[in-house]
Amino acid sequence: MGKVSKRAASILYMKEHETLFSCPICQKEMHVSDDGHVLCRNHHSFDIAKQGYVNFMIKPFTSMYSKSLFESRQEVMNSGLYEPVQKAIAKYVGNQSETILDTGCGEGSHLNKIINELEQQVIAVGIDISKEGIQSAAKFYEQKIWCVGDLANSPFKEQSFDCILNILSPANYGEFSRLLKDKGKLIKVVPQSDYLKEIRRQAFANSEKEYYTNEQTVERFKEHFANVQQERITYTMPLEEQLVPKLLEMTPLGWHLEKDISLNEITIDLEILVGEITK
Repeated sequence: MGKVSKRAASILYMKEHETLFSCPICQKEMHVSDDGHVLCRNHHSFDIAKQGYVNFMIKPFTSMYSKSLFESRQEVMNSGLYEPVQKAIAKYVGNQSETILDTGCGEGSHLNKIINELEQQVIAVGIDISKEGIQSAAKFYEQKIWCVGDLANSPFKEQSFDCILNILSPANYGEFSRLLKDKGKLIKVVPQSDYLKEIRRQAFANSEKEYYTNEQTVERFKEHFANVQQERITYTMPLEEQLVPKLLEMTPLGWHLEKDISLNEITIDLEILVGEITK
């Protein structure tokens, strides 16, 4: 028997976990058909693409992120630059979480590396508004559910997830609260003041972009979640020359630079916020 296609494998996997889905248009429960349609009883239907993902967008959206950006992001992730952060996130996910949603997952590298650190098998779902990112995720990471979608109209049933990841991405706290199970946790990662400081110093010297504060973000997080834990992770790593343009492409700090940037090391300075939802 030949190898099952990505679409066929995704249909089987999504059928197995179809109870996670709720129609982004009418919020009714959804069913995954044998021929790859994800549909609700009101006949709103979304097709699983040949690459193995499903597009749940209900209105057109043009992403500012290119396929090239996500390829660069994956190369940087594979270099191990964010490995200490990913290991720390996995520690907070813990061994009790069975369903994990990564919001703003991009090309899926963070989610893939984090679940590879876990002892248990999990149902891993990634959602991003950028089709280019989700196409890349589906290409490289199988046995996961990849969705193009908007958190303002998300395709998931309430109280479906034990853990939600929100890594360097905008938050939607109302939707996070809806999607988390009782006692579920949100893990949010935000930049700290020295994040990518080598780029900031060269590109934005003597401007407000040279420094960064996340005090307001942290306070807002604490308003929405209980039993908040915080951990700051800071380290500086050597940066191989061929990764410099890749890093500059994947971070908004590197966009539209008017000067050349010279880097032989880079600082990662991130804060992990972990909060619990109580229904």
